[in-house]
Amino acid sequence: MRRELHAEWTKLRTTTGPGRLLLALVALTAAASAAAAATVSCPSAGCNYDVPKLSLIGVQLGQAIVAILAVLTISGEYGTGMIRTTLTAMPRRGAVLAAKAAILTGLTLVAGTVAVLGCVLAGRLILPGNGFTPAHGYPPLSLADGPTLRAAAGSVLYLVLIALFSLGVATVVRDSAVAIGVVFGLLYVFSILPFMIADPDWQRLLWDISPMNAGLSIQATVHLSSLPLSPWAGLGVLAAWAAAALLGGGLLLRQRDV
Repeated sequence: MRRELHAEWTKLRTTTGPGRLLLALVALTAAASAAAAATVSCPSAGCNYDVPKLSLIGVQLGQAIVAILAVLTISGEYGTGMIRTTLTAMPRRGAVLAAKAAILTGLTLVAGTVAVLGCVLAGRLILPGNGFTPAHGYPPLSLADGPTLRAAAGSVLYLVLIALFSLGVATVVRDSAVAIGVVFGLLYVFSILPFMIADPDWQRLLWDISPMNAGLSIQATVHLSSLPLSPWAGLGVLAAWAAAALLGGGLLLRQRDV
């Protein structure tokens, strides 16, 4: 698969769009977390915040950029017609999709790590000035703390899984606008459905299968017993969505003429 990897890396490296999206991922994710940290406060009477999760709230914005990058990785070629050239030069279609997924994973890992570190740094610098101090039970954010490290590392994995999920969806539908609409709908619209239904059993089910709600459970560090899903189980739900999307996309890619 070396040839496919080299080709996909060359495509991404020689176009300006992916680089700008990766920079936007880092900047906007950290900025959103900084803005959230600046707007909350912990009064002298105390408060009840999950500080690591609060500091990582920018991931909810960053995932949109990751989704757009992933969708354009393949649907952009369908839009320009370059996909025919790609599949003619590299007829092993499964290998082409795997190469796209591998390059996308590497880029998202790097940019996502920088973005998440920026979120943690923003929380560490801003929150103490808003009352989140050791006196109120909130020591400075540190990756040396096990739950905080798990939330941060899990957030990076979350972004990677969002990228793979979006790539799979884009491979299925092939159109950029439709693919982005489907991904955003499954992430953002699906996430609010549990709050629109009164039946508690349906609420729990919809929460458990929502890719965003379940996946972001990985950021929780307090009151874990009250969560519908444990942090790693929630991330597993998102992994299942990503695997299903990639499998469906791979099968359709092999069966279609293009």
